Amino acid sequence: MSVPVLSVCGLSVVFPTRRGTLIAVDDVTFDIAAGEVLGVVGESGAGKSLTGAAVIGLLEPPGRAAGGEVRLKGERIDNLPPEAMRRVRGRRIGMVFQDPLTSLNPLYRIGDQLVETIRTHIAISEGKARERAIELLNEAGIQGARARIDSYPHEFSGGMRQRVVLALALCAEPDLLIADEPTTALDVSIQAQIIALLKRLCRERGTAVMLVTHDMGVIAETADRVAVMYSGRIAEIGPVRDVLQRPRHPYTKGLMGAIPSIAGRAGRLVQIPGSMPRLAAVPKGCAFHPRCSRALDRCRIERPEPMPVGQSEVACWLVTENPAGVSA
Repeated sequence: MSVPVLSVCGLSVVFPTRRGTLIAVDDVTFDIAAGEVLGVVGESGAGKSLTGAAVIGLLEPPGRAAGGEVRLKGERIDNLPPEAMRRVRGRRIGMVFQDPLTSLNPLYRIGDQLVETIRTHIAISEGKARERAIELLNEAGIQGARARIDSYPHEFSGGMRQRVVLALALCAEPDLLIADEPTTALDVSIQAQIIALLKRLCRERGTAVMLVTHDMGVIAETADRVAVMYSGRIAEIGPVRDVLQRPRHPYTKGLMGAIPSIAGRAGRLVQIPGSMPRLAAVPKGCAFHPRCSRALDRCRIERPEPMPVGQSEVACWLVTENPAGVSA
């Protein structure tokens, strides 16, 4: 088998405080292959964005990676010095944030920012870098790219700015792209365009994608596999069709039950009772058991590790009671 583009093994992120150390990401493991989109989904506070930030070495102090390994094409990168990691971050890993204005300097023209990024990571002349920037803007769907390359960020709409940020993230032809809620601030029609663009560009380039979102619709449309996170851990991971159509973890089933159906389904949507536990008050055993209507006595004492079920892995003791899955 080929080496995954991204391999995360046993990753943990902690925040030291005066009252003790809080574990925000706890023993997370997953791989992403070339050309594959892994969706990472869950409620706010589940640890999705922190996992992405840990992968690229952008954790805000006092947060720090406290365990595990991150490998890019087999090479360990989580222990690199800051300067070496900075080179990896722009050249081999691209990043798309939720708000494009956080990635674009409002004082500089779009073209200047693209050219600077290209020349930082690729040894080419300024003229060739400018032509490359125009090609990238065209690929990203910016109409009249040659005329608009000298525009400022405020002269673009939100959707156009997100296209520019996508071009910026891909300009060094990275092996991995991490997209953190890239469509949240956009209306539905623009969301669909950005999703289609993301899929096309990454398929054509063979780029691996880690797509962080809370939107199951975006996951269904974009991802090949999906990892459902809860309280800093992966509750369920597997092929997107299997996880969305036949969820096996009670939390995943609750997320799917909360999505409105266009098939005219009658009745109220399913609501998961309670809320995500605070980092200082994560319960013993399975973190989801206080909100789970099917919790066993074992769930309150022992923390389940991911267990294989078909092509998926599920961290739930109910799987041992019913190997066919909890949704059966």
